[in-house]
Amino acid sequence: MNKIEISENILYVGVNDRDIDLFEGQYVVPEGVSYNSYLIMDEKIALMDTVDARKSEEWLANIKVILGTRQPDYLVVSHMEPDHAGSIAAATETFPDMQLVGNAKTFAFMGQFFDMDIENRKKVVSEGDELSLGSHNLKFVMAPMVHWPEVMMSYESSEKILFSADGFGKFGALDADEDWACEARRYYFNIVGKYGAQVQTVLKKLSEVEVNAICPLHGPVLKENLDYYLGLYDTWSSYRPEDEGVLVAYASIYGNTAGAAKEIADMLKEKGVKKVAVTDLARDDMAEAIEDAFRYDKMVLACSTYDGGIFPCMEDFLSHLKGKNYQKRTVALIENGTWAPMAGKKMREVLEGMKEVKVLENVVTIRSAVKEETIAALNALADEIVNS
Repeated sequence: MNKIEISENILYVGVNDRDIDLFEGQYVVPEGVSYNSYLIMDEKIALMDTVDARKSEEWLANIKVILGTRQPDYLVVSHMEPDHAGSIAAATETFPDMQLVGNAKTFAFMGQFFDMDIENRKKVVSEGDELSLGSHNLKFVMAPMVHWPEVMMSYESSEKILFSADGFGKFGALDADEDWACEARRYYFNIVGKYGAQVQTVLKKLSEVEVNAICPLHGPVLKENLDYYLGLYDTWSSYRPEDEGVLVAYASIYGNTAGAAKEIADMLKEKGVKKVAVTDLARDDMAEAIEDAFRYDKMVLACSTYDGGIFPCMEDFLSHLKGKNYQKRTVALIENGTWAPMAGKKMREVLEGMKEVKVLENVVTIRSAVKEETIAALNALADEIVNS
C-alpha cells in the first residue's frame, strides 16, 4: 500500500494501476493512473470512494490492514464513474452494516450499474448538508458536470480538507516521477475541459472556505502551494491561455505540408516566440495536442486537402477542440492542394463556429510542394502571427 500521510486521522487506502493501457478507453497513460480512496477515522468511520473493479481485492486489503475487525460506518460516493465506483458492490458485501452516502443522482446511477438492494442503506444528501463523524464533520458541495451530473465534493471542516472528486486530479501512478501540471493539464482539458463554467461555479464555492489540503480521486494529495493549483484551475476553466506561445499542428500526406509546418515553427522561434510546440496529428498523442492548443494563446493549423475537405486527423482534432469549448485564441492557416486546395476554407468554417476565435485572413496555400514563393508567404504569415 502507498504510505501517504494526510493527517493522523485521515488515511490513504487507494491503489496504483500500472497495467492499464488506455484511460477511459482513449487516453494513453504510460505512467499508469492511481485510484484514490481515503479513510476518515473517528467515532464513526467514513470511507471516501472506492476504486476500479480491477483493483478491488488490493483496495479491500488496504482497508482491512488499517481497520482490522472494525468496519466503515459510511461509504461516501463522490462520483459514479467506474474507475471510482467499480468496487461499490464488493464494499457493500464486505461491510454489510455500512451506509452509502450520495445525492439523488448518485443513487439513480448506482441502480444502473449494480443490481443490489441498498434501499435501507442509503443516506441521500444535497448541497450544504453535513455528516458528523465525531470530531470530524463533512459538508457536501455539489459539483454537477465536473464532469458527470452526480459529482459532489466533500469538505472536512475540522482539518479543512477538500475531497475533490475528479477535480485537481492527474494521470500517472503515485510513484510516477513527473511534473504535476503537464499531466494534470492533459487530464483536465480532455476530461473536464468542456465544463469550464461549472468548474468556475465550484471554485467560487470553494473560495468561501479555508483549504489546507486537497484529496483528489487521481494523483497526489496536494498540501502545499494550493494557490498555484487553484490558480491553474481558474485559468483553465475560464479558457484563458496559460502561456504566450504557438502550437503548430499539422496533417500531412506525403511530407510537404509537414515541411511547411516545421518551417514556420522555426521562423516563429527566430522571430522571438519562446514557446513553440509542433505536433503531427497523424502520429502524436491527440490528447497532448488538445492540451497544447489550450495552453498557448496562438495556433497554426497546416493541413492537406483530402476528398475536397480536411485531412481526417485534422478533422478529428478540430472536432475535439469544438467539443471541449476551444475559445479566446488566434489561429493561422496553411493549406495544401495539388489541384483544388480547400482545407483552409473548411478549417475556417469550423473555427468560426467557436467562441472568440480569431482566424487570420492570410492563408498560405501550397501547391503540392514547398517552393521559394511558399517560404516567402510563410515568413509573412509568421510576422502576422507574432504581431497579432
